[in-house]
Amino acid sequence: MKKMVIDHTLPKNLPLLLKKRVEECGHLCLQAFKDAAGKFQRETYSQVYDKIICFAAALKKLGIKKGNNIAIISDNRKEWLISDFAIQALGAIDVPRGCDSMGNEIRFIINFADCETGIFENYAQIEKVICEMKEVPGLKNIICYENLTDEQIQNIQALNLKVYLFEKLMEEGTAIAKKDWETSKAEFEKGLETIEPDDVATMIFTSGTTGTPKGVMLTHNNYISQLSAVDNFMPGKAGGMFLSILPIWHSFERLALYVAIFLKNGIAYSKPNARVLLADMEEIQPYLMPGVPRLWEALSTGVNKTMQKTGGITYKLYKFFMAVGKAYADYRDEVVGNITRERKINKALKFFHGIIPFLALFPLRALGDLLVYRKIRAKFGKNFAYAVSGGGALQKETDDFFRAVNIKMVEGYGLTETAPAIAFRNYKRPQAGCIGTVFPTIEMKIVKEEDGQVAGTEPLPFGQRGLILIRGPHVMKGYYKRPDLTEKVIDKDGWLNTGDVGLLTYDNYLKITGRAKDTIVLLDGENIEPVGIENALCASEFIESAIVLGQDKKYLASLIVPCKEAIEKWAKLNDIISDTYENLLNNPKVKAFLEKIVNDTISLKKGFRRCEKIFKIALIPESFKVGRELSAKLEMKRFKIMEMYSSLIATLF
Repeated sequence: MKKMVIDHTLPKNLPLLLKKRVEECGHLCLQAFKDAAGKFQRETYSQVYDKIICFAAALKKLGIKKGNNIAIISDNRKEWLISDFAIQALGAIDVPRGCDSMGNEIRFIINFADCETGIFENYAQIEKVICEMKEVPGLKNIICYENLTDEQIQNIQALNLKVYLFEKLMEEGTAIAKKDWETSKAEFEKGLETIEPDDVATMIFTSGTTGTPKGVMLTHNNYISQLSAVDNFMPGKAGGMFLSILPIWHSFERLALYVAIFLKNGIAYSKPNARVLLADMEEIQPYLMPGVPRLWEALSTGVNKTMQKTGGITYKLYKFFMAVGKAYADYRDEVVGNITRERKINKALKFFHGIIPFLALFPLRALGDLLVYRKIRAKFGKNFAYAVSGGGALQKETDDFFRAVNIKMVEGYGLTETAPAIAFRNYKRPQAGCIGTVFPTIEMKIVKEEDGQVAGTEPLPFGQRGLILIRGPHVMKGYYKRPDLTEKVIDKDGWLNTGDVGLLTYDNYLKITGRAKDTIVLLDGENIEPVGIENALCASEFIESAIVLGQDKKYLASLIVPCKEAIEKWAKLNDIISDTYENLLNNPKVKAFLEKIVNDTISLKKGFRRCEKIFKIALIPESFKVGRELSAKLEMKRFKIMEMYSSLIATLF
């Protein structure tokens, strides 16, 4: 990859970036959204910018000022972007969450983040909060995107809350600004100059080590510093369109929003539903689309299932050419030297190994393109340049599908705490098996690791696994009101412990090999903290130990060590007889009994989220032991457990 370029001309904050783009390409589309009839409508950069000025005027009249935290509980929609920039333009901070969040989670965030004002998508989201007002004593103002009935308004007002409709606020703000538009606009833009790079732009809550959400404070410079180098990883063309389907409050999609503006692109809002998504892609003709691994897996699986239903010679040809496409991609990468080298490998030898099968497969691959691949690519639209995957590790089978049909897959890596980007694949030559190149705006080093903690400060050489540390302008300002937790992940020299284990290849590319910390990231991007789930399970008299699994999987599963004495006693009372304890645990009635305990414990009624449900369990007869599954501090050695029980774990997924 050629030397990377950093753009030092970007303004110091996000609203100023939008202002700059309005001046440069105000006529281009910024938002495409569906009307009541389901038809896409479009608004230009200039039109949206004017609405932001008007909404900021309305918020200012409500008393919103610099440093205030404003909750936004909503899914992706056109009003979200307007709210985001209007809040930031006043120097305030938005605190976002999606409509799939549970009430107790939303109430905790609003209260902990000291939000006096909350913006909600609809009454259903408001209801999640007002049902337990004692948990949000500081909340004073409610703004709703959708219309409310008189009864709903009265219900809110009865709780001494002021309620406003977004549409009415827009009308009031427009009336204020339009009295003297030039003066209003000048005052608005003068205010933008007071927002400093280190000011917090947003606070995104992510789960803590005990399941308690942590407020990640991300500054304007966290984002601007990434945008200054993003051309090296996600180049675009003015007027192109992004398709937005991930939750907008998610750190990955949030960056995508700002990247689109940086690239002078537009955002079109769709849904992660295959039928709706494909129809929207056909109409919008997107340039690129960010998605989590689960989305790309669903799309590839959908194609496979469709072809399987077709059956006959068509399905046989499809399977044949998909195998050809994958083999061709493998040998092509060997020929051009686009291989992940965890150890020293002679690229010349790889070239000679791959050149003959590469040439032999070339005509078959060309025929496959004519009959199969281009038809699949057409589903993404003629303008589609590449897919962007983040929020978790991309499964090899999914990656292979896109390589086979010649759709470039750019995989990214990062954390909410790094806003979120750390590294991306080379978009021109995406290399399977690794993430790619670290942003030139940050420092990264891989050091020795022991039980998830730093065990050395010197960078490890190429090919050696260790803990990934990050330092630089991408790193968060800290956890809101939790300096104790901030100090645990950021050392005195500014190095952030990502909690991830990886290595640098001999081509200086980053490869992630696992996680040293507890957090589990599912394929759909959901972050799960297993400790709280495990503690709840172990509260049962029948469960001695439990480890929750599911990193980069569709769902959670668990290895359970039952309490031998309690299980044997229960079995005796239920006339279940077995010659050995191991055979007893293989009895279907015993497993069903423990499955019921797990399902009853980890349930919505007990305050757990749907994504925290345990779908499968496996029983282990022997207790976890110190020096084997447990550390000297009696903490589970997760990587050791996964190594020891890898065959058993494989049966769960």
